[in-house]
Amino acid sequence: MPRFMGLVRMEEGVGTPPQALFDAMDAYVGERAGSGAFLDGGGLYGTEDAVNFISRGGAVSRVDGPYAEAKEVVGGWAILQYDTLEEAVADQEAFAELHAKHWPEVTVISTLRQISTGPESPGE
Repeated sequence: MPRFMGLVRMEEGVGTPPQALFDAMDAYVGERAGSGAFLDGGGLYGTEDAVNFISRGGAVSRVDGPYAEAKEVVGGWAILQYDTLEEAVADQEAFAELHAKHWPEVTVISTLRQISTGPESPGE
């Protein structure tokens, strides 16, 4: 059964989501966990304590947050499992609609990516 990663990106520093979104997300995640589609996930704090390690030219350097140049940051993630890509896409759209309904003043980008299990192409 294909697995997917859902990512939520948004502008940093937009504040805490409204309680209505937390409540809707609790119901959404609870339903998906019950059906076996939601495997794991959670929200992320801001980049103020983030650490990046950059490998470039055979050397590794460390860059500590916050990152003033960051326009969008990943605010949450989920590992999901569906029978088909179409099911996954439809459910990711429903997830995005929760944000549009309960937090319309913030631009949120919900991304769905299939998790690779090897060198094969997506959907195989």
